[in-house]
Amino acid sequence: MIRTKSLVSDLKDVPKTWAFEYYLNLQEKLCGQDVKMKSIFNLKDKNPSMFVYFSANKNDYRYKDFSTDNSGDALNLVQKLFSLSTRGEAAHKLIEDYNQYVLNNGDISIKEFKQQSKYKVTDFKTRTWTNIDQKYWSKYHINSSLLEKYNVYPLEQYIMSKIENEETKELVISGHYIYGYFKKDGTLYKVYQPKIKDTKFIKVKDYIQGMDQITMQVPYLIICSSLKDLMTFVKLGFKNAEAIAPDSENTLIPEHIIHAFKNKYQKICTLFDNDEPGIKAMQKYNEKYDLPYVILEMEKDLSDSIEIHGINKVREVLMPILSIKLK
Repeated sequence: MIRTKSLVSDLKDVPKTWAFEYYLNLQEKLCGQDVKMKSIFNLKDKNPSMFVYFSANKNDYRYKDFSTDNSGDALNLVQKLFSLSTRGEAAHKLIEDYNQYVLNNGDISIKEFKQQSKYKVTDFKTRTWTNIDQKYWSKYHINSSLLEKYNVYPLEQYIMSKIENEETKELVISGHYIYGYFKKDGTLYKVYQPKIKDTKFIKVKDYIQGMDQITMQVPYLIICSSLKDLMTFVKLGFKNAEAIAPDSENTLIPEHIIHAFKNKYQKICTLFDNDEPGIKAMQKYNEKYDLPYVILEMEKDLSDSIEIHGINKVREVLMPILSIKLK
């Protein structure tokens, strides 16, 4: 450990983790791990949507707030928190606050750290469908043939592993309501656990959902927020439109893929959740790719709307909105 007793005048002399620990009032010292918390920028955030994480590429800590789409390094954090105009002002504020902290609290330890290994899905075991599965999916009018078409299968268990201190540690997760999302070739790309809020989705590999199923032989493409919404859109029976979904609303489909889609379809539009994060995500697609977006003023998302109001009512409400957006 190097002990720092004097005040600093250069940003590089401020410990890399201090800004996050201090301004975010973290309950744990950062030593290479990731931290998930409620958004400090969005007081309406009910579920933790802000991440503080160690970036191996930057060799530094950064943050990402999915509820406001705000992200960056320590200076970005300070600049946003205190509504400062420039990074220079943020650096001055950070140094000033750090020096005051040293005066009030004494010596600060500058620690060396490395990125901690994370648990990753390394194995899984499928099982047969049950009445519990049928009850869950049928309330969204999603049947077995549609699940099979999109390669969704129930999992008996999955295993998450990580290497720590040269030893492999494993977690075996099993229970009801665990589903694997697979590519056409059988590769698992996501685990879906609808009854577990914190780990509802576990990403295994990058994949644009629905890519194996689209034909590019119809006029319109709808970008939905999730595979479940995608499948419920299919149940609405719009014969002249196909649907895909990114990994999440906060994941932008790459520009070269959107460009390829524009050459194949007459029109593309987004249909995400009607809450603030969903609308902001659609606005980002609109700003970057000039894609129109649809706000369905019913339940939070398309699948919930179909569950509560039924297919016919949702189709009745959605059809005129889509017709306008796809002109």
